[in-house]
Amino acid sequence: MLEVLWVFLRLGLTSFGGPVAHLAYFRKEFVARRRWLDEEAYAGIVGFCQFLPGPASSQVAMVLGRRRAGWGGLIAAWIGFTLPSALLMAAFALAARRDVANAPWMHGLKIAAVAVVAEALWVMGRRLTPDLQRLLMAAFAAALVLLLPVTAGQLVAIAAGAGVGALILKVPPQIAAPVAAPRYAGLLLALFFLLLVGLPLLAGLDHRLALFDAFYRSGALVFGGGHVVLPLLQKAVVTPGWLDSATFMAGYGAAQAMPGPLFSFAAFLGAAMGGWGAALLCLCAIYLPSLLLVAGGWPLWQAVAHHPRLAAALAGINAAVVGLLAAALWSPVITSAIFTPVDAAVALAALVLLRIAVPAWAVVALCAAAAAGAALWLH
Repeated sequence: MLEVLWVFLRLGLTSFGGPVAHLAYFRKEFVARRRWLDEEAYAGIVGFCQFLPGPASSQVAMVLGRRRAGWGGLIAAWIGFTLPSALLMAAFALAARRDVANAPWMHGLKIAAVAVVAEALWVMGRRLTPDLQRLLMAAFAAALVLLLPVTAGQLVAIAAGAGVGALILKVPPQIAAPVAAPRYAGLLLALFFLLLVGLPLLAGLDHRLALFDAFYRSGALVFGGGHVVLPLLQKAVVTPGWLDSATFMAGYGAAQAMPGPLFSFAAFLGAAMGGWGAALLCLCAIYLPSLLLVAGGWPLWQAVAHHPRLAAALAGINAAVVGLLAAALWSPVITSAIFTPVDAAVALAALVLLRIAVPAWAVVALCAAAAAGAALWLH
C-alpha cells in the first residue's frame, strides 16, 4: 500500500496534460518501467475504464492499485493521484473567492477555458464522431441540451445516443483481460444504483445531502472524460445559485494548469461554497461512483465486453458526449468569457498554442498574464 501511495503521489504531482497523457504516464511507469503488468493486461484495464462513466485515468489508477495491493491499494492509488491537485484547487478557491469575478487575471483563466474546451472538442470529435451517422447524433445531442437547459436534457441525449447507437452503428467490440471476481461485486453495483436513485429523495432534508447528491450524480453520469463534467457541474452548482458563473469558470480555467485529474475541480467548487469541509465532501461524492463501479464492475467486464450491441451502444453514447461538450463550449464557456475582440483573439491564440502541443498549464498562465496586462494597459 505504501508503495502504491508513493508512486501515485509522485504521478499526481507531475502528470500534466489531461487523461490521455495520464494513461501514457501510467503505461510508462507500470508496464515499461516497473513491470507490474503486461501490455495486454493494461489495454484490458484501459478498455474497461473507458466503458464506465467517470474519470478514466483515475479509474485506471484504482484498478492498478487494486491489482497491486488489494482494496487498500485501490484507495491508496486514488488518494495519491488525487490529493495534490485537490489541495491546490481548494487552496486556490479559498485564496481567490474574494471579488474573484473582477480580477483581470481571473478573467484570463476563463478565456483559457474556452481554448481548452475547444481543443478537447476537436480531439474528441475526430475520434468519437468519425462518420456522418455519429456526427449527426452529436449535433442532435447538442441541440437537445441547448433547447432543454436542464439535467434531464443531458440524460435524454445520452440515452438516445445509446439507443440509436445500438440500433444503427456497427463497431468492433472491446475485449478485456480476464480477472478473478472479487466478493461482493453485485452488492457494490447495487449500492451505486441505490445511491443514484435514493440520494435525490433525501436531498431536501439537509444542504449537505443536497450537495453530496449533486456531485455524486455528476460523477455517476459523466461519459467521455473529465471535460464532459463541466456541463453537469455547471447545472449542479450554478443553476441553483450555490455559486456564481464567473467563479465557476475561473476555477475551471485554473484546473487546466494543475497536474493530476480534472475531477479535482470538485474540491475547488466545494471550497468556494463552504471551505475545506465542503471541499472534502464534494471530492468524495464525485469519486464515489467510480470507486463502486470499478470495484463491482471489473470482474463482470470480461463476460459482456465481447457483445457487439454493447459496443455499438457505447459508440452512440460517445457521439452524444461530443454533442454535450459542443453545447457546453457555447454555454457557459464562451458566453461567460468572450466579451470583446481582444478576448476572442487571446482565446484563438491559446487554442493554436494547445494544438501545437504547448502544455496546458503554460497556456493557462499566458492567458492569465495577457488578461492582467491588457487591464493594466487600458488603465
